[in-house]
Amino acid sequence: MKRRAGEREKELKKKKLLEELGEGKLPYLTPADADFHHLQKTRYSKLIFRKSDTVPEELHHMVQEGFLTLRKHGCFFQDLVRIKGKDFFTPVSRILIGNPGCTYKYLNTRLFTVPWPTEGCEIKYCSSQIHDACKALIKLNDYLHIEAVKALQGQYLLDTKDIKDTSVIDREQNFATSLTEKGSFSKDQSSCYVPEDDYTSLNNRTSYNLTLLNYMDPLQMPYLKQEPYFGMGNMAVSWHHDENLVERSTVAVYSYSCEDSSAEETSDWNLKGRDPAVWHVGLKVAWDIETPGLAIPLRQGDFYLMLDDLNMTHQHCVLAGFSPRFSSTHRVADCSRGTLEYIFGQCELALQNLQTDPNSMALSLKSVETAVVKQVEEIHNEVEFEWLRQFWFQGKRYLKCTDWWLKPMAKLEEFWRKMEIMTSLALQEVRKKEQTEEQRNETISCLLLLLTERQRLRNEWTASSQFNQRLEPAVQLYPQPCLTQKCQSSCVGAGKDLEADKVQASLRLNT
Repeated sequence: MKRRAGEREKELKKKKLLEELGEGKLPYLTPADADFHHLQKTRYSKLIFRKSDTVPEELHHMVQEGFLTLRKHGCFFQDLVRIKGKDFFTPVSRILIGNPGCTYKYLNTRLFTVPWPTEGCEIKYCSSQIHDACKALIKLNDYLHIEAVKALQGQYLLDTKDIKDTSVIDREQNFATSLTEKGSFSKDQSSCYVPEDDYTSLNNRTSYNLTLLNYMDPLQMPYLKQEPYFGMGNMAVSWHHDENLVERSTVAVYSYSCEDSSAEETSDWNLKGRDPAVWHVGLKVAWDIETPGLAIPLRQGDFYLMLDDLNMTHQHCVLAGFSPRFSSTHRVADCSRGTLEYIFGQCELALQNLQTDPNSMALSLKSVETAVVKQVEEIHNEVEFEWLRQFWFQGKRYLKCTDWWLKPMAKLEEFWRKMEIMTSLALQEVRKKEQTEEQRNETISCLLLLLTERQRLRNEWTASSQFNQRLEPAVQLYPQPCLTQKCQSSCVGAGKDLEADKVQASLRLNT
């Protein structure tokens, strides 16, 4: 419900902005404009841009080889996302790489990390090349973490006007050297620059736990949307805020446009606005028609940082050039509800209400209190719709890189089956006479609401699955049932049983 309300609010703001614009367009600046740097400093100061020559050449080579390897092995996929109740395939192909057991959700789609090499975690990659690609990306991740910390340090020094103090400048240089050598940010290192109370926040807001890799060849796309507010041209990604991130965390983006493309930069481009042959990142103050936007060219190996609350106060888009392009977008994802550790904990909490008779081995519920039943059924829905169906709907894509997720998903399926049994047991309990009529009606009302939601979501997933399979040849996705075959069959049967039980529950409620 919250998401739908947010989408409606966004549409209203967009409609109002376009109405205010009428037939006109807002102004925007590129680095070729005289006022560009002043505007960036005053209204976009939390955007930090770095050219490719600031990045070690060895790192460039490793990362760019990694991109090409993942592309060669067919690891990039278009995502099926839901916008305003409709299913769409993204024009950009993606893959998520990061900490083992982490997920990232955007536009109602949960992506599961291909785990990068992690000490203490056994990961079986499909090839040594895939391993090397993931290893290169964690090295890039470490590098961008250090750069983000240094950038935030610089922001802090400017804000406190200590930048003129030569002793502070010396300490900053020592600090940067220490970071580069150790590859991490420690409390001792931060105490000279950031108040001790801010140490944990600074570290948490720059410790990237995953990267969302993107790939697109614009010349292979039959259609790209036009940027609507400024007239910036073709968009690969529309205006947006990045979702599901730790509040005020930094986003780091490394860009790589392929050199061997036949499309080349327009060297003599002298018209007003951006060069359409070159990829750009566009930025604007959110829902503001007074401040000009920015369009910054992204050449091979450049990267930029969106610091602090920039992602909340501003929006950004990606403007397509002519050549194929990869990007690695490093994020501090909010994983409070998006890790295996979390969802396993939820399952264990739900299953505490299931008991087995030591003699007959019959299963029963420890409690039929409405609050307990409600908690169990909410977790039941979460496991099915936020995890199992999300994972299997995306098919065999993860097997292109590793089989790491298969065991934990099999474990989740076992938990799900037990929760299906618990639903049936709860429905059996409300038929008994032990409860008062008031208690029974309260439990039935609770179950009816949750089971109705479950049936609605199952119907939605069935429709999305049919849409996916219908378009699968065009987007090169691998067909796969919504769940594993055994689990899917159970879902279908359970759905029919639940529909019948809902009717009975409703009748009892009305009597």
